[in-house]
Amino acid sequence: MPQRRPRHLDPAGGSGDADPGEAPGAAFGGGTRAHGAARGPRRGDPVRGVAAGAHLRQRAHHQPDLEPLLHRRPRNAQGLILLRVTLPFLAGYFLSYNYRAINALLGPLLAEEFALSAAELGFLTSVYFLAFGAFQIPLGVLLDRFGPRRVNASLLLVAACGALLFATGQSYAELVTGRALIGVGVSGCLMASFQAWVLWHPPERIAMLNGIAFATGGLGAISASVPLELLLRLLGWRDIFLILVGFNFAVVALLAVVVPERAQTRRGESLAESLAGVGRILVDAAFWRVGLALFGLQAAVGSLLTLWMATWLRDVAGYSRAEVGQMLLFANLALIAGFLGYGRAADALARHGRSAFPLFAGGIGCAAACLAPLALGVTVAAPLLWMLFVGCGTVGSLAYSILTRRYPRDMAGRVNATLNIFTFSGAFLGQWGVGLVIGRWPQSAAGYDPQAYSYAFGLLWLAILAGLAWLWSGRRLFANA
Repeated sequence: MPQRRPRHLDPAGGSGDADPGEAPGAAFGGGTRAHGAARGPRRGDPVRGVAAGAHLRQRAHHQPDLEPLLHRRPRNAQGLILLRVTLPFLAGYFLSYNYRAINALLGPLLAEEFALSAAELGFLTSVYFLAFGAFQIPLGVLLDRFGPRRVNASLLLVAACGALLFATGQSYAELVTGRALIGVGVSGCLMASFQAWVLWHPPERIAMLNGIAFATGGLGAISASVPLELLLRLLGWRDIFLILVGFNFAVVALLAVVVPERAQTRRGESLAESLAGVGRILVDAAFWRVGLALFGLQAAVGSLLTLWMATWLRDVAGYSRAEVGQMLLFANLALIAGFLGYGRAADALARHGRSAFPLFAGGIGCAAACLAPLALGVTVAAPLLWMLFVGCGTVGSLAYSILTRRYPRDMAGRVNATLNIFTFSGAFLGQWGVGLVIGRWPQSAAGYDPQAYSYAFGLLWLAILAGLAWLWSGRRLFANA
């Protein structure tokens, strides 16, 4: 006879008779075993509902905060996780992407008000990426030591302060400082979401959840397109930033009050051990293959979508501000479709035991193929080319799930955050670099020289191809990715 255990320690959450080595639900007597030996419990059977709650409790490592709720309402457990965990983190990433994309439409207004050159505008917008990327290794250590809820809520307070400084800034230096603080403050939104998915969901769902998170970011970018253009007809850009500050504080409140704390996320690992884990990542050859490919991809997609695509549409294709806003809307719809599509495709491949690596490499190649005619100044079918370029470029989201499979779960925060350095350093250098190149041509009252875009975009195209070649040369490392 197995030893009777206290109810609160019982993995089945039932009578307390289950042996620790037995599967959840094994303590419910012969009826349950009979069902398990046949086709499982009938629909509506209370055993089935309790077993589902027990399975979730086991997967959540006996989470004390949700335990009373799961015990009373086992069938609604997934809904509780959606409301109390998933949605608050998604709200943070929605805000993060809105901050990231907002300068695509505000850029010309800022350049006019503060008399900025192309290089200065490029640096002002891209310093977000620089600050974001610079904080990634500390972020990964903080996430693995203190958990996603505390870290994300604390950092978003920094973002609110940066947005307030940006909204009230009277000089270029104040704008740059505010934008950098925003970058640091939202640097945890995506990685904290990834960490939460790892803690609360099974591994086979991670790629799809990552895609949903990226798609939510796409919604944030959409809010910085046509909706922003309409708001600009009614309000000044400073007023709009003050509205964002209010939403920012609301997200902080959600994370602080609604999301339950996971005691298991506060690990006893020392700082030296945490940094040693980062060292383990940095000596992995597969990490560098994926990272440099992601760097080249994001140098193009990240930098163009959030600033230079809008000015290209104005200066090369001759779009008005309203038409630019509409095109940004379509591009960000393609962004959402790409994230969701690649997430579902990766899930399907995983269910059939196949690697997502060819999908990752193929998507990068498609993005390069779409950028080439844009670099040559082709305006025929430009909306379709931009949408395909952005949609294919979302394949970078698969890099995170491909790499996290190679490491233990408790290193997920460091793996994702360290990889994120490539994402945001690529976007920073790409965005600032385009501004430096464009600035070498004289600027007219109408905008920048169309020829300058061809040289700048051509360099980004070469960066994508170089990263893809480096990735493909190490494809044997990803046979089981």
